[in-house]
Amino acid sequence: MKLCYLLFRAGMMGDRPRDSGFTLIELLVVLVIAGILSAIALPSFVSQVNNARHAEARTYVGSINRAQQAYFLEKSAFATLSQLELSISNSKNYIYSSAPNGSGMASKAITLALPVGQARGFAGKVWLMPDLDGNANTVSSICEGPPGEMPDLASPTCAGS
Repeated sequence: MKLCYLLFRAGMMGDRPRDSGFTLIELLVVLVIAGILSAIALPSFVSQVNNARHAEARTYVGSINRAQQAYFLEKSAFATLSQLELSISNSKNYIYSSAPNGSGMASKAITLALPVGQARGFAGKVWLMPDLDGNANTVSSICEGPPGEMPDLASPTCAGS
């Protein structure tokens, strides 16, 4: 038993004293692995940042659309963004605006989230649609544009326009 222990210790120690720390090869392997992992993770991280930007605009445009519907229910007219008295302000990613357009059954409110930089633009629209009894109902939609551009509210791909 003691012989096994001595052989084991001799194999561990070798002929030279063992230095403490890491070798250059070990450090390089760790750096290469870390570089590969970061190269794989970076595009996913950038994508998640863009998704967060888009979620901000989508949420704000949706909130403004709902506020326009509530305002119309009370006042029988659409409002500007300042008249809605929402606590929505411009951010480093988007500039927000909302304005009424038209009159009577042709009235509508257009909300824009203008992108700053290469974020996707968003537009919202609230308009009137008569029901079977001739009463006006408010309907809304949100459209998403390509990176750095605003969507075309009149296009067939913008649902509900």
